Amino acid sequence: MRGSLNPMAPHTKHPVAAPPTAPERESTGHLLLRGYIILVLFATFAHSAVYNLLGAVGAAITLVAFLLATVAIGVPMLARSRPQPFPWRRLPWAATAYTVLALVSVAWSQWRGATLITWVLLAAVTVNALFIVHVLTWREIVRALASAFKWILGLSLAVELWVALVVRGPILPNFFDRPEGELDAQWYWVRGNLFDGDRVQGIVGNSNLLAIVSLFAIITFGILFAARARWRTTLGLWILLAAFFLVRAGSATAYACTAAAAAVLVVALLMRRTATPRGRTRLYALVLGGGAVLAAAVWLLQKPLLALVGRSSDLTGRSDKIWAKVLERAAEHPLFGNGFSSPWVPFDPAFAGWIEDHGITVFHAHNMWLDVLMQLGVLGVILIGLAYLSLLWRSWFFAVDRPRWDLHAARPYSPLTLVPSLFTVVLLVQGFTESTPIMLWGWMLLVMLSFKIKAVPLVGVGERERVIERGERARRVP
Repeated sequence: MRGSLNPMAPHTKHPVAAPPTAPERESTGHLLLRGYIILVLFATFAHSAVYNLLGAVGAAITLVAFLLATVAIGVPMLARSRPQPFPWRRLPWAATAYTVLALVSVAWSQWRGATLITWVLLAAVTVNALFIVHVLTWREIVRALASAFKWILGLSLAVELWVALVVRGPILPNFFDRPEGELDAQWYWVRGNLFDGDRVQGIVGNSNLLAIVSLFAIITFGILFAARARWRTTLGLWILLAAFFLVRAGSATAYACTAAAAAVLVVALLMRRTATPRGRTRLYALVLGGGAVLAAAVWLLQKPLLALVGRSSDLTGRSDKIWAKVLERAAEHPLFGNGFSSPWVPFDPAFAGWIEDHGITVFHAHNMWLDVLMQLGVLGVILIGLAYLSLLWRSWFFAVDRPRWDLHAARPYSPLTLVPSLFTVVLLVQGFTESTPIMLWGWMLLVMLSFKIKAVPLVGVGERERVIERGERARRVP
């Protein structure tokens, strides 16, 4: 009688597989590295808070200190090819060429001191962005951004509560004592409007900036929520806090960015559900046609729409006070520009008192395209246009194309692939009324996302897979 038919054959409830083991933990060195990168992201996105706390010199020293620390950490890693050889061929060449042109412009700059100072800041941000891409995976980058946004939102809530309940009055940068008499509200760091219904500024000291950071936070937290990250209830609470600040900041630009990001998200999700090329072609035609009609309607109804959000038809003085003067200066040197300076250095004679708003020297043109045209001319506009067009193109197909590197065509989409396209659209829309997309955190996002998509076009594939927070192992794509 065969053993398989023997009713007396022994049975066991224990599996034959290897015994379970504890999840692998991240090394202490990598945890410290991630903590350092979160600090870099916080200092970059909340640079205005550092500026209000330490002043212009202190803020510049902070960025340079981070640059030196990154070089000190990164050079030994490159020498040992850790965690992998640096992908030089995958650099974002349009953004790199723009950085080189900004430095070369010192030869003909009308404000050489400002060019050198601001180029060092641009180089510091660029080096940090490249370093972050090289040492972190896609999942780790999104988590690091989420952590930085949590710190900004949490500290913004804390400082707003402190000013409203304890100080009971607005505070000036560097905690200077308030002078006697009436002072323009634009001079204050935090005005203490948390409970009076007016616009709030948060720790960054600027309502428009707080609103955009809140929008980035909502996108990041929402993507992690969709990716089924741990502590989803806590993520939901952070989304509510970010939405609260987005509304209370009252930024018309942020509202427009929110609408654009929502529209792109809907179209991307529809594209993911459309399996055939013919279906995608029809959807593209429908979206482009509808977008053209919507753009025409917005253009024709711009005055009532601006009035609806409490803005004037000249975009709060931008077209008359700022853009006209910027175009006049750009016309003096149209091809190569007047010289790089992002932001404008307020103590340089070329900018001090040139354009003022509420008695404060304006730091930028409030339009990134006009700003680049004035600084680096038509050549600079072409380079920055190529940089953003390349990122927009790559990030879109990164989001809507199914991950594939062999004959298997049914792999699931990753929610993380939506982050670059949503961030890029926000930056492009914001660029019509702000110059932030070409400086500081805007430039960091441009370089970081462009480089990462080129170096690692698939989430979790072709890169060093590290163990992530709390011992959870990153899921590998089969």
